[in-house]
Amino acid sequence: MTVPTLSGRGPARAAGRPSLGAQLLRRKPIAQMVTEAGDAQDGPRLVRSFGVLQLTMISVGATLGTGILVILGESVPLAGPAIWISFAIAGLAALLSAVSYAEMAGMVPVSGSSYSYTYATMGEGMAWICGWCLVLEYAVSVAAVAVGAGQYVNEALAVFGTALPDALSQPPGDGGMVNVPAMVIVLLATALLVRGAKESAWINTSIVVVKVGILLFFCAVAFTAFTAGNFEPLLPMGAAGVSAAASRVFFSYIGFDAASTAGEEARNPKKDLPRAIMLSMLIVTTIYVLVAVAAIGARPWGWFDGTEAALVKILEETTGQPWIGLVFAVGAVLAIASIVLTVLYGQTRILLSMARDGLIPAVFGRVSRRTGTPVVGTLLVGTAVALTAGLIPLGALADATSIGTLFAFGLVNVAVIYLRRSRPDLERTFRVPLFPITPILGAIMCGYLMANLGADTWVVFALWMLVGIAAYFSYGRRHSKVAAMSSADYLEVSAACPAPQHS
Repeated sequence: MTVPTLSGRGPARAAGRPSLGAQLLRRKPIAQMVTEAGDAQDGPRLVRSFGVLQLTMISVGATLGTGILVILGESVPLAGPAIWISFAIAGLAALLSAVSYAEMAGMVPVSGSSYSYTYATMGEGMAWICGWCLVLEYAVSVAAVAVGAGQYVNEALAVFGTALPDALSQPPGDGGMVNVPAMVIVLLATALLVRGAKESAWINTSIVVVKVGILLFFCAVAFTAFTAGNFEPLLPMGAAGVSAAASRVFFSYIGFDAASTAGEEARNPKKDLPRAIMLSMLIVTTIYVLVAVAAIGARPWGWFDGTEAALVKILEETTGQPWIGLVFAVGAVLAIASIVLTVLYGQTRILLSMARDGLIPAVFGRVSRRTGTPVVGTLLVGTAVALTAGLIPLGALADATSIGTLFAFGLVNVAVIYLRRSRPDLERTFRVPLFPITPILGAIMCGYLMANLGADTWVVFALWMLVGIAAYFSYGRRHSKVAAMSSADYLEVSAACPAPQHS
């Protein structure tokens, strides 16, 4: 059957709009999502150009390196030598959510990540909350990662006996005026994304290879200075310190879901998305634990307190060769650039999905006929993120990112449980193992890590949610395209089966 499309529908008229309660609970039919993903009648569509390699590299590129390169110095003092356990705990929480993402990505292979999954299962109200959390996750994490670029740029310049002044390499509050390297990296990534997704993906793949190489190189050098006594006592701050550090370093795993935002640009999304998500988690977790063990083995945990660009300093002190630090610092800047590129990509695709549904202005959903990318939306997001990266300190950005992400991940775990019960007929190319134990544990772990974040972070999260609620009632509620459907059309679309995907 032909599935009615929302393309071209305007906002719901006051007379026909569902009541507030009904609209908040109205789900977007999966059949409608799949139809829109392959429907070009509302203008140019995204180009299907990604295979499993590119999708895996998008996920690895958006994830690998963030915590190790940027916030290791801030996390070790919380857990002491047990920081590697914190990485393992955060990795377990991410893995439990990743398997739920893999099932949802194979079942709902469209752009939008957990926003789209929540819309299909819990209704418009929770979808808006999830989407708003994803805006916090992606935009703020890009800014947080970019902030770390200034540290490594200065480490590279130090080899030549110079450095950027604090006024140009630190944000206000950290002794400077603006973080220029952070802004430059975001703007360069924005320009690359505007050119085209396929070109961006191949550049990202090349940078990921470099990133993995420099981290393995660090491990090889650090293990030559390994001292087992650095791990005693293992828990100087107790279990509470390990939990607090796990909540912070969860920031390091943000990004594996970036592959799920590429559902409409994958050649075989139902099979390749689950494979890419699981493969990327295996790669990232293994490298994180390995690097954390190598770093603590090379230096006592107290050495990390207040140390910026810790891995570069370990290399320089271990080898006595400044040029090695230079090579690593340059590689780290490239690694940070790949994270910025891929996470910024995910942000624009989530906003594209929300704009397609009418919940945010349509400008974020306009795809260029020439490049096949949402050019205007990318430029707007890139500019806003560049300003944030240049003006906000790292610590506040990292924690705000973690809480938004954990909330969104928790919703995906719940969505898997809901759809198994309500829609057992849907095709699933990947199924969560040990159901329902795995998604239940995933949701519990997300809640546990959220609870360990500080009160200031919860205040920021609450304020962000209040702004989001105001935005929904002032714009999204009145322009929602799902709410604009008549009851007859909505029932017809809801009863339809998802259309087959291109392979």
